[in-house]
Amino acid sequence: MSQTAAAEEILGLLHEAYPDAPLTYLNFSNPFEILVATILSAHTADACVNTITEPLFKKYPDPKSLASATQEDIIEIIRPCGTYNRKSEYIMRTASEIVERYGGSVPDSLEELITLPGVSRKTANVVLSVAFQKNQGVVVDTHVMRVTVRLGLSEHDKKPTKIEDDLMALLPRSQWGDYARLAGAHGRRTCKARSPECGRCRLNKRCPSAEL
Repeated sequence: MSQTAAAEEILGLLHEAYPDAPLTYLNFSNPFEILVATILSAHTADACVNTITEPLFKKYPDPKSLASATQEDIIEIIRPCGTYNRKSEYIMRTASEIVERYGGSVPDSLEELITLPGVSRKTANVVLSVAFQKNQGVVVDTHVMRVTVRLGLSEHDKKPTKIEDDLMALLPRSQWGDYARLAGAHGRRTCKARSPECGRCRLNKRCPSAEL
């Protein structure tokens, strides 16, 4: 079986296993909120991010208000999730640039998003996929990265950009968002980092790592 056929089969199995997989585990109500939440989620659990974005967005609901905030106030809100000095600077500068360069609206292209402070390619892909329903790349977080390598769809362990390139070559653009959503759910629920539950995995007969 070719790698392309294997990827298609795996995606079908993931669809069967996780029909309820959400687009994201972050709480948001507009493109600005998902952008800020995703910046804050770097090296931080989504559940923790959701506890700080509720008061953050209540007090600063748009780019203009966040850009005008004091860093000390932002730090007090986001402190529980750590790395607050750098992340407070990122989200305030990003809010300011959205106001000054884009008239207060979050841009909807990869090229523009990655110019914003704190916005990696992965962050941009999340915003495009979740907020704008655009597949300009594949979201490769720690779960997607782990699952993809274990399933044999990429040999580039811990190299998200190369893994993304492999996935984009194997799957049609229309399926990039679905793969990231479903592989992410698989990594969270079954194919866990330390104790993968291979015995109950719907993909174990297709997974070379299940034999190890």
